[in-house]
Amino acid sequence: MTAPIDAHVRLDTHPTHPSAVQAVVTGSQARIAVLALEAGGWSVVAPGVLVLARIDHEEPYWANDAATHLVAGGITVDITPQLREAIVEEWTWPNYPMPWCTRSEIREVSQQAQKIHDDIQHGQLLIHAHAHDGHTTVAVGTYLHRGGKSVYLHGEDHLRQIADTFDSPAQALLAFEKVHAAEMRPGPAPLTDTEREAIAARSVFDVTTATSAPAPAKPETVPIYLADAGDHDALLDTFLDDHGEFEKWRTWSDDTTHAIHESQTLRIERVHETPAHETAWTVAAYETPVSERMWVLTATGATPAPLLQDLLTHLADGEGWDAALGAPVNERMVTAATRPLSGAGWKHTVDGRWIRWTSSDGNAGIQFDAFAAQHPSQNQATWTLWAGTGPDQGRPTWSITASPQTPSSLLASLAESLAHETGTRQVQQGHAPRTSLASGPPAPAVTAGPSASRSR
Repeated sequence: MTAPIDAHVRLDTHPTHPSAVQAVVTGSQARIAVLALEAGGWSVVAPGVLVLARIDHEEPYWANDAATHLVAGGITVDITPQLREAIVEEWTWPNYPMPWCTRSEIREVSQQAQKIHDDIQHGQLLIHAHAHDGHTTVAVGTYLHRGGKSVYLHGEDHLRQIADTFDSPAQALLAFEKVHAAEMRPGPAPLTDTEREAIAARSVFDVTTATSAPAPAKPETVPIYLADAGDHDALLDTFLDDHGEFEKWRTWSDDTTHAIHESQTLRIERVHETPAHETAWTVAAYETPVSERMWVLTATGATPAPLLQDLLTHLADGEGWDAALGAPVNERMVTAATRPLSGAGWKHTVDGRWIRWTSSDGNAGIQFDAFAAQHPSQNQATWTLWAGTGPDQGRPTWSITASPQTPSSLLASLAESLAHETGTRQVQQGHAPRTSLASGPPAPAVTAGPSASRSR
């Protein structure tokens, strides 16, 4: 049995970086834990405080891995609830160029890219030149160990790979210049946004920020799409108390509550204890109590309470439930649903089948899928409202989806709320708010880089 070590490690999410993890180490033998964490890629940023900031946004996974090894070595580890939530969160890279890879294989690719990044940062891999091949960044460099092996690097951040090896720096540079002479620039490429963010997260910060008790939460007024999720269950209970025309039903497991209108043609489903990114609300309207759905709307667990309140208020008004059943969405309906956004100065863009309206700060948007709209009977997600990362870039902080036949008046009401209303958000004093533990920017495409010579 491993003897206990007088060292305690508290793992928590980083106060400002969206995916980084911080460790606060205490105890008379704290140095043992610090050395173990440093060996795993953690950086000391203050006495007894370390930060894990990677270029693949997999810090929670590797923090959990570090915790397992520390506990096995006899060190006490405490993981905060918010970090535990991040550890179990499932996410994928959008547009990942190697879709055949499993999650563990993706982590292997990212780990190799992290090793290359660390070798460059620590001066173990000297970059001679870089270029842009039309798709991504390429570079050529030489390891100052490993017998001086020279390498051709392809890709950025979590996709950077060693695509070729050479016997000498001269041979590597000649081959690189032959292919990239016009775009070739000396030295390493400028840091990517991801690299700069990781470096900033590892910067020294006040140790009291990490070790002292958190400052009292201070509410601040923000646009409604940045407001806190609040208590969804209490919101539904209040709605049912105020609107007797809706009857409350519980399922056999008590995991779900149904609110059914007395007409039996409008039903609200609330799934309790739902993770932030999963569907917590489903609203469905029917032509008759026994017919198929006319339209359906869903909302995730992190949807701001004020926005849900506006949704429920609109439903209680009893207007606009029915739609032109089976008729495709036309330009007039789209204009009616989004008119509040135009008046608020939201940016309007068209990208193939997608029409988007984005807030001026870029933190929220509404997307219309023109293709899905042409199949009204299938109840596909035609409208998407979101905050944080857009639906084409990863997992939003929260999202609402709606099918083609969702009434324009309901959509316009939600758009009006997004464009003009505000809510509150609790912010720890001294901590910058995080809107998402997201998957990061879209991965650049990877293509095989040509070479003139290689040795194996």
